[in-house]
Amino acid sequence: MNIIISGKNIDVTDGLRKAVNEKLGKLERYFKPDTTVNVTLSVEKERQKIEVTIPVKGNIIRSEQVSNDMYVSIDLVEEVIERQLRKYKTKIVDKHQAGDNFQKAYIDNDYMEDEEIHIVRSKRFDIKPMYPEDACVQMELLGHNFFVFCNAETNQVNVVYKRKGNTYGLIEPEG
Repeated sequence: MNIIISGKNIDVTDGLRKAVNEKLGKLERYFKPDTTVNVTLSVEKERQKIEVTIPVKGNIIRSEQVSNDMYVSIDLVEEVIERQLRKYKTKIVDKHQAGDNFQKAYIDNDYMEDEEIHIVRSKRFDIKPMYPEDACVQMELLGHNFFVFCNAETNQVNVVYKRKGNTYGLIEPEG
């Protein structure tokens, strides 16, 4: 496994490099030796953030963790990546997809799926035509992170969502 570590607003010290290699080195049992793992460490005010991206045949395994201590963030990101790998492995086996990036022992081994997805609540609501700006206001009034609406301009279902830094995003279907 090839771990590429870069830093934004932070010097990647030997201690950080060692911690990342030790934690993410545990993932070697899942991947073939030529797999590349991209790691970006960054600091914004009190936030110590690590982003890990692992491109695997047609998909990307990615996690971003933030805390007030970079070493805590590194610990958290490894746990999340392992959880994602268990879910991804199930998808590979169930759909008979190629697992070219993964060790054969990992694909063949039966791991207990400890986190199945369970939908615990469903909602129904009328979708009213409105402009994206109005949808953002409605989302704020409801105190939600996202809001589904019918775009009055395109007559298609869209989603507005809250981003970091008190900005908003809009998701629209293609075509």
